[in-house]
Amino acid sequence: MTRLRGQGWLFFGSLVAAFLLQMMPLPQLLLPLKPYWVGIVLIYWAIELPERVGLGFAFLFGLAGDVLTGELLGEQALRLVVLAFIVLRFRARLRFFPMWQQALAVLALLLNDRIVTLMVRGFSGEAMPSSTFWIAPATGMLMWPLVFLLLDDLRLRLRGGE
Repeated sequence: MTRLRGQGWLFFGSLVAAFLLQMMPLPQLLLPLKPYWVGIVLIYWAIELPERVGLGFAFLFGLAGDVLTGELLGEQALRLVVLAFIVLRFRARLRFFPMWQQALAVLALLLNDRIVTLMVRGFSGEAMPSSTFWIAPATGMLMWPLVFLLLDDLRLRLRGGE
């Protein structure tokens, strides 16, 4: 398998894994702790491979997520486009932040994602969520170093340890 093909498999495999983690059922008590896996993985790839992760890709990826999860069609698409836009806009800075600053930036991005979610759901007439709605971005911030280091290590191994 060529290096390019291996990296393609890692790219799409990580996105599929993120969808599977997002759809994984959890007990009701742990549900507020579930991070937005799809968003976290998209943030990683937008930082590392901006030529592959553009706004169009984020939109199509979000539509696929809407279809898979059964949410309001276009909700995840809008959320991921906003997320990708911000990451791509500030990519040059995010890329060279130390890990703790990247984690704080991911927290800010995931909090922004929650605000976009509230706006979309408010326009669709849904009720306001409970206060536990705001816990997941903190969990995403804590998971960021693990996701980043895992994907970065796999990517470097596929490149031949360069």
